Amino acid sequence: MTDTTTLVTATGEGAGKTAITLALARLAADRDGSVGYMKPKGTRLQSNVGKTLDCDPMLAREVLGLDAEMHQMEPVVYSPTFVEGAVRGTEDAGALRERIRGEFDELAADRHHMFVEGGGDWTTGGVVDLTDVDVAELLDARVVLVAEYGSPGDLDEVLAAADAFGDRLAGVLFNKVGDAAFDSLDHDGIPFLESRGIPVFGALPHEKELAGVTVADLADELGAELLTDGPSDAFVERFLVGAMGGDEALRHFRRARDAAVITGGDRSDVQAAALDASGVKCLVLTGGHRPSGAVLGRAAEAGTAVLAMNTDTATAIDRVEAVIRGGRTRDARTVDRMAELLDAHADLDALV
Repeated sequence: MTDTTTLVTATGEGAGKTAITLALARLAADRDGSVGYMKPKGTRLQSNVGKTLDCDPMLAREVLGLDAEMHQMEPVVYSPTFVEGAVRGTEDAGALRERIRGEFDELAADRHHMFVEGGGDWTTGGVVDLTDVDVAELLDARVVLVAEYGSPGDLDEVLAAADAFGDRLAGVLFNKVGDAAFDSLDHDGIPFLESRGIPVFGALPHEKELAGVTVADLADELGAELLTDGPSDAFVERFLVGAMGGDEALRHFRRARDAAVITGGDRSDVQAAALDASGVKCLVLTGGHRPSGAVLGRAAEAGTAVLAMNTDTATAIDRVEAVIRGGRTRDARTVDRMAELLDAHADLDALV
């Protein structure tokens, strides 16, 4: 049986759980060589060889050199269909708990340290009594809470989660902290939490390479056609929807930074406005319409990529949001960089 189990959870989706979980596991493996991984609720789903699976355990198997089966590492596929069934009463919460516990025991049998990744945010799984609070109790895990910080109001979510986890909370790790927010967190936020008895492991800086996806990645994930020949390595961290008139759109886009603009392929006025905004890194055009040669020419001059999708705008918004929210954790290089950040900015001895 394992000596220690650490559950990495988060106050919100896209906080960096996967990169942090895998980096911590690898750092722990460097120390004693015996770690395991589990994500009880598969939430970041993609189709793979006819099966719907979470891509995070697949990456864990590669990065950590594990030979566990996917059904062990991800015993519950937490898909929309699963949630609908749970609400209708077709899922047995007790049986799900037994399945998770049984697979966990097998995975942990010869491991010194198990790392368990939460699904979505810490409340995900409530419909089957399997929030991360429930999972921590089921697996007797200590909890690392990952949180983002932009202003003091963000501490409300940290306090709510800390109250829910109680004595199982080992501490909080802040991630993606921007330069503008760091002083507030360092001088006020962290001392405030520690005065409430909530340990803080550290604060990791915001990095584009971890927070965003490249235009090339975005095109690949969306199955979109790249209409421009220019560079596609720019990072996109957010998206805007171009549904307003050209002048209003330009004012809106000029406030953007590292953004993709989603608009109809027939909206040349919005496309032109987006190409005049330096913070817009790519256009995602919907409806199967191809932009004019003038628009493509301006895009080439501006170095802005243009992607085309055959879906309607609403569907494109959902898909782009899912890709960007899912973040950058897709390869070992990302985990390497997160390990470096943890080593430089966090209390590793306390974490692992």
